[in-house]
Amino acid sequence: MSGIIKVFLLLAVTVCVSKAHTYETGQQCLCRSVRQSLVKSATKDIQIYPATIFCDKVEIVVTTNAGLRYCLNPNLKAVKKLLANVINKQSQIQTSTPRPTENASTPGSTDTARI
Repeated sequence: MSGIIKVFLLLAVTVCVSKAHTYETGQQCLCRSVRQSLVKSATKDIQIYPATIFCDKVEIVVTTNAGLRYCLNPNLKAVKKLLANVINKQSQIQTSTPRPTENASTPGSTDTARI
């Protein structure tokens, strides 16, 4: 290889490495800004992202029935109340689902499950 090609290759590698290090740890969050109040439209989905090495804060992303997505401030009292309601509904759904005690199969079969 000629010396000029080696210099350009080294320059390209240096640029790639410097671009890869432009993001600092804890600064690659989904939410650039958060809303300080709840939107009164119907909520389709709520996603909670815990803090990680890539983003050092908890993020709450809400999707409306209209398809709009926005981030909420997890420290707001109304947001905490909303999350508590969602968690309560989830726990009620899980406790109200009956568990099967026996598999209905014929005596002597090997596919009987007992819990």
